[in-house]
Amino acid sequence: MILMKDIIREGHPTLRQKATELTFPLTAEEKQFGEDLLQFLINSQDPELMEKYELRSGIGIAAPQVNVSKRMFALHVPDDKGNIVSMVVVNPKIVSHSVELAYLPAGEGCLSVDREVPGYVPRPQRITVKYFDLDGTEHKVRLKNLPAIAFQHELDHLNGVMFYDHINKENPFFEVDNSHPLD
Repeated sequence: MILMKDIIREGHPTLRQKATELTFPLTAEEKQFGEDLLQFLINSQDPELMEKYELRSGIGIAAPQVNVSKRMFALHVPDDKGNIVSMVVVNPKIVSHSVELAYLPAGEGCLSVDREVPGYVPRPQRITVKYFDLDGTEHKVRLKNLPAIAFQHELDHLNGVMFYDHINKENPFFEVDNSHPLD
């Protein structure tokens, strides 16, 4: 079980590395690791387990955040209709994205960042992505709004990019053209 003590924090060199692609078939350990990433998110959203294990709530977690520099992450995030988008993603790629950008008005957070980082992180509002699941099946899906933002945030982790790298340094709350806050 992944706990907060397993999550590395900003400043750790692994968070700035480009993670390596995984090859299929995945090993039993790699599959279990992917399942563990997803289980952490599910646990972190359960008030009783959050308290019991002192977890911070998360909607996404990437392998590099637990010091494993491989191209894998998990999402467990509500969409606009209240359905949960729950997936373990291996070797993801964004194949297309909208011109229209969106950002979270309260800013983004990160399990590897223990401080508040004010500012807007504009990202494409809609994306089409390709990825493999733990069994090696390729998927192509369209995501929008919060699931799209979370997917891009986690994909950034695989490329050694932190969310605050996208914040305008001179004016953190600068509204980029073609962007708007998500409700």
